[in-house]
Amino acid sequence: MDNTAKTYIHILDQSLDKKISVLNRIIDQDQIQMQQLEDPNLDPDDFDKTVETKAKLIEELELLDDGFEQIFARVKEEIGEHKEDYKTEIRQMQEKIRQITAKSMEIQAQEARNKNLMEKKFNSVHKQVKEIRQSQKVVNQYYRNMMKNAYADPQFLDNKK
Repeated sequence: MDNTAKTYIHILDQSLDKKISVLNRIIDQDQIQMQQLEDPNLDPDDFDKTVETKAKLIEELELLDDGFEQIFARVKEEIGEHKEDYKTEIRQMQEKIRQITAKSMEIQAQEARNKNLMEKKFNSVHKQVKEIRQSQKVVNQYYRNMMKNAYADPQFLDNKK
């Protein structure tokens, strides 16, 4: 068993652990985002922070994927030639990859639910804006009508008795 290969395999294993951790944090952020979208008093700044946090986690995930691929490319041949020597490590990594796949599917499902909630929220906000504009239009029209009616032509009053 090659020491360099063993080191690379250990790094791959750690990378998978980190990826699982990042995916768990994304799942947590998805839950927070869902709660925010269900909140009628949603603070847009809080929602933006959640989106930014998720974006950073996704970047971290992409870096982990890139690093994993680079390291795997270096050790792929060694593992392929000596599968029996790395049987335990391969099984552990396969199990972690199954966990990653399951978490990725969970995230995709939650993202779809959040997208629907977001569309409902935006439609609701759009409806509220439309109602406010309509109300404002009615108020302005009423105000203009009252101003016209409040204006009276000059009157001549005869104060003689």
